[in-house]
This record gives sequence, structure tokens and C-alpha cells, in this order.
Amino acid sequence: MNPPDDRRALNRPWGLLAELTHACPLHCPYCSNPLELVRRSRELPTEEWERVMREAGELGVVHVHLSGGEPLLRPDLAAIVAAAVRSDLYTQLVTSGLGLDGARLDELAAVGLHSVQLSVQDADPVNSELIAGRRSFAAKEKAAAAVRERGLPLGLNVVLHRRNLDSIEEIIALGEAWGVERIELANTQFYGWALLNRATLLPDRDQLARAEEAVERRRERLAGRIELVWVVPDYFDGVAKPCMGGWGAVSLTVSPEGTALPCPAAYALEGLEAPNVREHSLEWIWEESEAFNAYRGSDWMREPCRSCAHRDTDFGGCRCQAFALTGDATRTDPACRLSPDHHIIQRIAAARPADPTAVPFTYRKLGGQQTPPATAPSTAAPSPATPYDAPASTAAPSTAGAPPGGGSRPAEGPPPGR
Repeated sequence: MNPPDDRRALNRPWGLLAELTHACPLHCPYCSNPLELVRRSRELPTEEWERVMREAGELGVVHVHLSGGEPLLRPDLAAIVAAAVRSDLYTQLVTSGLGLDGARLDELAAVGLHSVQLSVQDADPVNSELIAGRRSFAAKEKAAAAVRERGLPLGLNVVLHRRNLDSIEEIIALGEAWGVERIELANTQFYGWALLNRATLLPDRDQLARAEEAVERRRERLAGRIELVWVVPDYFDGVAKPCMGGWGAVSLTVSPEGTALPCPAAYALEGLEAPNVREHSLEWIWEESEAFNAYRGSDWMREPCRSCAHRDTDFGGCRCQAFALTGDATRTDPACRLSPDHHIIQRIAAARPADPTAVPFTYRKLGGQQTPPATAPSTAAPSPATPYDAPASTAAPSTAGAPPGGGSRPAEGPPPGR
């Protein structure tokens, strides 16, 4: 597909997701990184990330999320933050909190880090660590305290699913106790590792309704103090979510080895020739590359999207979810009730097991077998696993407890995603 003829009509991106590494000390069953992880030896070096930050500023980006994996596993993180700040980018560290002690935070704050987003799996330490696949809760609590002591804005990110939705009020209360300014309550998106664990993560309509009602009650009480963001679920409303605010419209992702994508889950899209920042500038990638133009606008759409009144607001839904569930990224997102494939979503929701614990988690593995933590919550802050020079590749996941077609190609059954 050719790029738009009118370059002036092409929006400039405001956001950059910089995935500095895929290495991570946690083993979350909904991990948003691709099934095939980038090895540490293939990661962009410091000077390449510094150039990416410079080009992002020149392109019009104003906000960079420094993410992973766990970005704290990059010893050059301060240099990357400094490069972003020099390019007038607002910098947000997206972290598990493991390894974020006072000394490291002081180093990052000294070069201009603006804010921190901390992930947590549940308000209950035992369940939080069960979901994370390792002892981690105490480290998160200490990291939150360190951020607030230094006066940096702190946000909380919680991926919601069947195993923690009933704790939604406690999770919000935890954020309030930790002094956060914003809590992102993101219902699991079922592609990638989450798709492998869909049987145990997928809630039902009633559980989601109770959780959303609880959020609304808390939102009224916390108005003006804490922003609560509820990211709607995919499988139950019959409405497709806008795909990244429009494919290649507002943000871009750069992976650890430099692959540039319009969406962080687009690794899985077969046939998408994703460009690399080692070979092209961000400006060329944004304006000229086939990958970023593939699903811009509406010319690519099929019916019912092509003639739908919502085509310019929901953009046909999620391309990665369409691919994951149908094997064809050009089809209408099956989450939409108007999609000819909506029956796929309905069948999945109806087939969820009655007992969420009947199907065990398939944990993300890095350098060996991962087992759930002991039931007692942690009292000591663990140090991050996976040294900088270790590979971040992952073995083929065990499919025990995974949904049918667990790691297979999408046309044959549910595959990978974020």
C-alpha cells in the first residue's frame, strides 16, 4: 500500500513506547511481550537508543514510556533517560519495581526522569505473587515509597482478569495508600501469552459488571485526587475498541532490537514487513514504511467496516485480535457484534471453565523452569533476575493447561499476542 499523498494530513505521533529489553524478573501469565523474545545480545546499544530519542523529538513525539520487560535491567538506563530529556520528551519509567531502590531512583531523577508507573498484580500479597510467578510484593511496596519520598508522580498499572477482578476495591485502596495519582485498570487483552492462559484468566460478564460498578463508586469518591482509568474488556461488550487510536496515527513502538511497530502486539502479524531503526529514520518509518501505512485510514477495510458509521472512530477494532482469532488481520475485529466472526468470541466466553483454578497458569519462562512462589508473602525485596548479558529468549511454553491451539498458527486455533 502506498503512503498517503498529502504528507501534511498525516498526524505526527505524540507517544513512543521504548521497549528497552525483554528481560524481566517476573513471569506473568498475561505477559504482553511477544512469544519469541529478543536476546540481550541483540538489543540496541546505548548510542542507538540515544539517536532514537533524538529522532522521536524531531518527529513530534512528546511522551516516551521506557518499558520492557524490565527497563531497570539496562545498566545504561540513566543515559537513555538523559537523551530523552535532552530531546524535550516527557519520560515515564514503566517498571515492576524490582530493583528500584533509592540509589537507582536518585540516579534516574538526577538526569530528569519525570514519572514512574508501577505494576502490581493484586492488593493481596499472596495472590499478587502467585500471578507474578515470584516473590515481589514487598519490593513493589518499597519502590512506591521511594518514588513518593522523592516527589515524583506515581501511577499504578494493574492487568485485570478472573483471578483479581473481585479485589478491585482493595486494589484501588492499595493505590490510595501508596500515594498514587493515577491507576490504570487494564482488562486483559487476549493475545500472546494471555491467549495461552485465556481459560484461567477470562472473567464472565457478571464479574466484570461488579468490578466496573465498584470502579465508578470509587471514582466519585476519589475525584480530584486519583484518576481511575478503566480499560474496557474485549470479549463482552460487543463493541470493538479503537486500534491504538488508529493504526499509525498517534504512537509507535520500538522493540529491544530496533523493530518499529504501530502497535506493541503487531509482532504476531504475518506478512507485516516491520522496519528497523538501525536501517531507517523514525521519520521515514512513520511516513513511508509499508508497515505503518498498512491499516491507516479506511481503504483497506472490508464490509461491514467499510460502510459502518463507526469506521473512523473504532478503525475496525484491533488488527492483532482479528489476526489472532481468524488468521486474517483485515477482517473486522470479532469483538464487534457486527463482525461475521463474532460467534468466535461468544463461543470462547461460553466455554470458560467454571473453576478458574482448574487450569493452572502457564508462566513465562526465562532461563529455566518457573514455579509458583510459596504461599507466604515476601518480606524482603528481591533483586532483579536475568543479568544484562544473559539471553532473554524463552523456551517453547508448556501447553499444559493452555487453550486448544495454544501456540499454533492463528488459522488453526488461538495463537500469540499482547
